[in-house]
Amino acid sequence: MIDLHYWPTPNGKKVSIFLEETGTPYRLVPVNISRGDQFKPDYLQLNPNHRMPAIVDHAPADGGGPLSVFESGAILFYLAEKTGKFWPQDLRGKYEVTQWVIWQMANQGPKLGEAGHFRRLGDREGDQSYAVRRFTDEANRLYGVLNMRLRDRRYLAGDEFTIADIISYPWTVNWQAQGQDIDEFKHFKRWFEEVGARPGVQRGLAVGADLGTDNSKPSEEEQARIRKILYNQRALPVPD
Repeated sequence: MIDLHYWPTPNGKKVSIFLEETGTPYRLVPVNISRGDQFKPDYLQLNPNHRMPAIVDHAPADGGGPLSVFESGAILFYLAEKTGKFWPQDLRGKYEVTQWVIWQMANQGPKLGEAGHFRRLGDREGDQSYAVRRFTDEANRLYGVLNMRLRDRRYLAGDEFTIADIISYPWTVNWQAQGQDIDEFKHFKRWFEEVGARPGVQRGLAVGADLGTDNSKPSEEEQARIRKILYNQRALPVPD
């Protein structure tokens, strides 16, 4: 059994999509990031970077005790190896997929996240026009990368659906909030619609939909606790 420590964000949905696509049994463990659950000591034992998701495999292949994995890309590599699905193991096929998983983690996810953040922020923290232009333009470039890649192949790594597609798709669902028009990217749009029509993908996207309706904010006490943790990690004095 896999424990999935989860909140319904693009990074969390990467893992829920894989689990639903493969029919892997799992138990959902909510990590309410709006309340700061990711900073709780027991969760930090799973992910010292206090981010979500993380998994715990209670039946790892080596027969040992429970094994935890954090970072969504590492989780997908682990689950794909465990299940033997969506990650070819021939030399060329393996690294065709691997490079696109790394591309997503290093480029697509961070930059599309920044685009969405600054576009939502408005001017509450001052003039954000430079940041909005910078990250919206970078998002546009990254959609162009996907579009060019998909002009002559069905999926990102070739003719087969793999973890390269699973990891990239959730970050494209909110293309409008990222300031993009997917009609400009016809090859990407074809892929986007095909992947989005998969029943496993639809089930994975729907995981925790009820959790996402919880708009609670951290209490003042909780916010102070989180600030203390962050200041301690930076070896800085805690402000009053």
